[in-house]
Amino acid sequence: MKKKIAVLIPCYNEAKTIEKVVKDYKKVLPESDIYVYDNNSTDGTDEIAKKAGAIVRYEYRQGKGNVIRTMFREIDADCYLMIDGDDTYPAENAKEMCEQVLCGKADMVIGDRLSSTYFTENKRPFHNFGNKIVRFLINKLFKNNVKDIMTGYRAFSYEFAKGFPVLSKGFEIETEMTIHAVDKNFKLVEIPVNYRDRPDGSVSKLNTYSDGLRVLKMIATLFKEYKPFWFFGMFSFFFLLLSCIMGFPVVIEYFQIGLVPRFPTLIVSGIFLVLSILLWIAGIILEVIAKKHKQLYELYLNTLKMKEDQSSRSSK
Repeated sequence: MKKKIAVLIPCYNEAKTIEKVVKDYKKVLPESDIYVYDNNSTDGTDEIAKKAGAIVRYEYRQGKGNVIRTMFREIDADCYLMIDGDDTYPAENAKEMCEQVLCGKADMVIGDRLSSTYFTENKRPFHNFGNKIVRFLINKLFKNNVKDIMTGYRAFSYEFAKGFPVLSKGFEIETEMTIHAVDKNFKLVEIPVNYRDRPDGSVSKLNTYSDGLRVLKMIATLFKEYKPFWFFGMFSFFFLLLSCIMGFPVVIEYFQIGLVPRFPTLIVSGIFLVLSILLWIAGIILEVIAKKHKQLYELYLNTLKMKEDQSSRSSK
């Protein structure tokens, strides 16, 4: 049976580039359905996309994360190819990325910009620095080696798209996708792709500072939720260290002179010790809960796979 490919293009005011993007991907993936989800554009992006041959739908909640949530809910396909509407990702890698998913080698294919032309093409130095910081943090915290965390060029399997619980509302969605895939042990494949900066007149909607802070906040939140023992363990160790620094001199004085001349210091040291123990216990409990959620998620993926197989057999 012929596999269905859906090309997903979230768009907000991309009138200058959307026609070229739709036509480029229609040329390399003629068998695919190309969806443009307009996110409250005011420059006629939707009409241009329709004339170029795309299926246009709308998401009225502002933010890329909201658009991706709606796309994954509404569209059924064997492979989802997500790209930006700003013509920064050439189409020549699209077929290879989709084949990795369709042949079962990957649940998510990452179009890796950072190993090719991103740092030379991108004219915003703080974006380059931010990509490096995010990559370093995620690979260290989640013990992986993903080369490009925040790329908007990705391909997904049906199981990943339908089983991905989108929490983000904005541009931090790519970071969330990467952490979710790493934590849930999905099959990841990275393919180096060329990147070109936006053409003249096309303006990025990504704010370096505010969106960068949202990404860092998302990393901290997901680290707490996916690895609670390590998250709370760090704070537990911090308060234990403070307790020891403050309490040991008091204990030594007691053994030397038989008195406790600094009761306030001893009390504060005791409070820090209690906080350390409580945080450590909280980390253990939440780690057990997180593990149980992983087990339930695996069962949910099994259910999705069975549903997909039944749908394939019925369509035959």
